Amino acid sequence: MTSMIHLVKLSVGTDTPETLEAWQKSRAALHPERLPQHVTRMWPKREDELLAGGSIYWVIKGSIQCRQRIVRLDEVIGEDGIRRCAIVLDREVIRTTNAVKRPFQGWRYLTAEDAPKDLAKGRENDDAIPADLAGKLAEIGVL
Repeated sequence: MTSMIHLVKLSVGTDTPETLEAWQKSRAALHPERLPQHVTRMWPKREDELLAGGSIYWVIKGSIQCRQRIVRLDEVIGEDGIRRCAIVLDREVIRTTNAVKRPFQGWRYLTAEDAPKDLAKGRENDDAIPADLAGKLAEIGVL
């Protein structure tokens, strides 16, 4: 049996989970048949574990705030002839409890045990806590 692992990735230029969703929807308008994807130069070495139910956890303004389930990994060859990996994602952006994450480059693996919990249904529409306050609360273990 294959164990499950997740990815953590910075969502550069994103202020909230809603702006991540809006950006993905604007891209979807150009290609409605295509699922959201994140293209990266490196192919995950732990592919089987990612495809066993893993998600990409998005770091927004210094903390993990949401996730998207990984559907599959597609090979993409750029105009430069370089092979890349398209991490194909489910359309649903799931809010999570905030977890502070220091800046890093690329992506990192995240075990299921260390992954932030999903927000309970009904809490997704709660008034958003400002990102810097949410980060400070997560730092001290309140969120």
